[in-house]
Amino acid sequence: MGQGRLLMVGAGLSGAVIGRHLAEAGYDITVVDARSHIGGNCHTERDADTGVMVHIYGPHIFHTDDAEVWDYVNAFQTFMPYKNRVKTTSRGQVFSLPVNLHTINQFFGQTMRPDEARTFITEEQADTSIEDPQTFEEQAMRFVGRDLYEAFFKGYTMKQWGCHPSELPASILKRLPVRFNYDDNYFFHKYQGMPENGYTDMIGKILDHERIEVKLETVFDRSQAGDYDHVFYSGPLDGWFDFELGRLGYRTLDFERFTYDGDYQGCAVMNYGEVDVPFTRITEHKHFSPWEEHEGSVCYREFSRAAEPEDIPYYPIRQVAEKALLSDYVKLAEATSGVTFVGRLGTYRYLDMDVTIREALDTARGFLADRAEGRAAPAFYQAPL
Repeated sequence: MGQGRLLMVGAGLSGAVIGRHLAEAGYDITVVDARSHIGGNCHTERDADTGVMVHIYGPHIFHTDDAEVWDYVNAFQTFMPYKNRVKTTSRGQVFSLPVNLHTINQFFGQTMRPDEARTFITEEQADTSIEDPQTFEEQAMRFVGRDLYEAFFKGYTMKQWGCHPSELPASILKRLPVRFNYDDNYFFHKYQGMPENGYTDMIGKILDHERIEVKLETVFDRSQAGDYDHVFYSGPLDGWFDFELGRLGYRTLDFERFTYDGDYQGCAVMNYGEVDVPFTRITEHKHFSPWEEHEGSVCYREFSRAAEPEDIPYYPIRQVAEKALLSDYVKLAEATSGVTFVGRLGTYRYLDMDVTIREALDTARGFLADRAEGRAAPAFYQAPL
């Protein structure tokens, strides 16, 4: 006899990791997903014509400082070395991102050393009159100044978020957006890589357990919740409540897929920072698997826009109006028993993959601890607010 029957709504990282952990603890797990495949937005599959591993819903690059999470994913898939080195086309030239010493010297036509560049940016470029940046624009102006901000941040951000950077919170630009050395690795994290056979293969192995049943092309109906001892729901938080208070705002992405005979752009990610270029970037997927060789190439042009009800939600907006509505939904959720909301959509937060896995592991462990103590599982193990 098992410990009980649990339902995971969504076959992405959250549902897979929570389901696997609880299956190993003796629970019988059912995983349902409305799509025809597992993996959620991390889904990868090989293009039949070129053999390229394609990130169907846009590129996902694994990076973390969490050693346990790194060991976890490597238990199900070999992660190959991969460094994300982003380029951007602006003002008729190609530059490296994040803004680094090479970017600065190239942009200003200089050959400055690190200390010279630091002095130049902080004393001649940065707007030091902004003591406490409140908006994205102020944050960028405070740290890099108007010239670099307008070349690399302003247009891209307007296209990505559909509003002026002065309307966005400073928190979106989390880190100091400039480096005074020639390091062009986009991420800072200790562990970085790509799964050798793709994320879908990895998630399939996580779900491969005798106590886990996966049902694809299965739309969850809330009336089914009573058939299970508990539900872990990774769908949209407002969707659980049939959007009764209104819809939380998201940005979505449209992909214009095209193929090329050869190497289209010579890198995985090319940003387009100017606002008159309608797409935000072009991704060339064979470069996400640099250990493979392919003659042909599969590329995506990415276009960002406001999500409509039928669209796939990608980025929670989380501005003032959305946060107020989120607060109301959180109150509804906390008054609801038998369900725990997890993941990016369930908690209405943008989460990197490593954080999603960390929170899934913590949620599963929290659930087991609550059951052991006879406590009901909460609506949230990670607070959305």
